[in-house]
Amino acid sequence: MTSSRTSTVSAADAGSWSLGDLTVHRMGFGAMRLTGSAAFHEGVPSDRGQALAVLRRALELGVNHIDTAAFYFSRLRSANELINSALAPYADDLVIATKVGPARDASGDWATSARPDRLRGQVEENLRQLGRDHLDLVNLRVMSQPDVSEHFGALAELREAGLVRQLGISNARLEHLDQARAIAPVVCVQNPFGVDAPADGRAVLDACAAHGIAFVPFFSVAGQGRESGAAARTEHDAILTVARARGASPAQIRLAWILHQGPHVLAIPGTGDPDHLVDNVAAGALRLDEDELRLLDGIGGAGAPARAPA
Repeated sequence: MTSSRTSTVSAADAGSWSLGDLTVHRMGFGAMRLTGSAAFHEGVPSDRGQALAVLRRALELGVNHIDTAAFYFSRLRSANELINSALAPYADDLVIATKVGPARDASGDWATSARPDRLRGQVEENLRQLGRDHLDLVNLRVMSQPDVSEHFGALAELREAGLVRQLGISNARLEHLDQARAIAPVVCVQNPFGVDAPADGRAVLDACAAHGIAFVPFFSVAGQGRESGAAARTEHDAILTVARARGASPAQIRLAWILHQGPHVLAIPGTGDPDHLVDNVAAGALRLDEDELRLLDGIGGAGAPARAPA
């Protein structure tokens, strides 16, 4: 990408959405890939200087929504520590979303997920690592529990105490959304979703639209069933066709499609590469036409939505 093109890239081109009383650009940034070449303790730890530069560059490009978690760490790097080092003191309009529920021990191995009475400790850990006195947004990551009421209720108490400003849920089914909404306002749902998602992936997206809740898909660039850092896949012909016609990358087409799923849909692509960051943010300005959208809609089982203009 040329320097002149880079200078015109802005996350604001994707539009904005409100997370309760917080307003963010719909093109955000996911911090998981900052820590290494693969998720969590797999792969090679990242270059610290480059990771800090990526975070600072994201804000220069207008990103004001960063997704992270205390359990996003590799052998040498912690996403929260990198965010704190690169961005504190934080800009007034920057929204940092964290998530709680899963737990990893000091060696990086997964531990038993937090019980409701342990969630305060996880919230406080995020506060310490980020250097904050409150968290803008905390998502409860749903693990195996059929009912999230007790866990979400514990987070609602922390919201009342002023430690948390807004609440969301992650990896959730429709019943989880209903359970949470019965306890406290839910401003977002983070679920895996992308152009190759199965048909049942759209139900929560549509429910969020009906209730004015942000839908924040993850693994939308990696592809269905693939976590970040997974082996390279064979890209769908339809995505390649649109990418070639637009002079864009397949990742940009995937992100553009995501943003076309409704004005309430936010993107949080992650990368540790400065050039990939610029490309991802630039995807927010892509406006796919109806023929392109129909071609892409046919890839997965999710089908074509009743789509409002992005």
